[in-house]
Amino acid sequence: MACLLSTGRKLPCKSAVGGIKNIFFADYGTLGAETIVAGEITVLAGTPDWFKFEVKGASSLETAINSSRETGTTFYESTLTMALTFQDAATQEELKLITHARPHVAIEDYNGNYFLVGLEHGAEVNGGSITSGASMGDASGYNLTIVAQETAPPYFVLNTVITLAESAVQIDPTA
Repeated sequence: MACLLSTGRKLPCKSAVGGIKNIFFADYGTLGAETIVAGEITVLAGTPDWFKFEVKGASSLETAINSSRETGTTFYESTLTMALTFQDAATQEELKLITHARPHVAIEDYNGNYFLVGLEHGAEVNGGSITSGASMGDASGYNLTIVAQETAPPYFVLNTVITLAESAVQIDPTA
């Protein structure tokens, strides 16, 4: 069977930036059927509540492509590193829930893109830390590593699919 290519790609301008602006979590299994048009999710039939975590700085998303000629398999492993500054009891309790769950995760980057991680199988926290730092200038907060293995890379998502279902419930750690 031939695996046919469909197009090439031009060199774009140097206008992209790195970084994650927001991370959204939804309970596993609440997305319903998805409509995917040209690699982008345009509709979710379910009724998920997306819980927004604002981040800045050390959070990132990387997707490894794992392909083997020997086994004839290809899968994608997305690793989300999530850094939250400031420690508080409410955040710690919510992170315990996320750690025990298998949520769907949406990421908004600084280019205005939204990506969905763990569409089919959910995502799992597989490590992290709670740190107080040693010196006055050290970080005090939470670091989580969240991993998802899927048969496709994270899909692009229309921003309205996430933002229209965004929950108004948010922790204010400084309150």
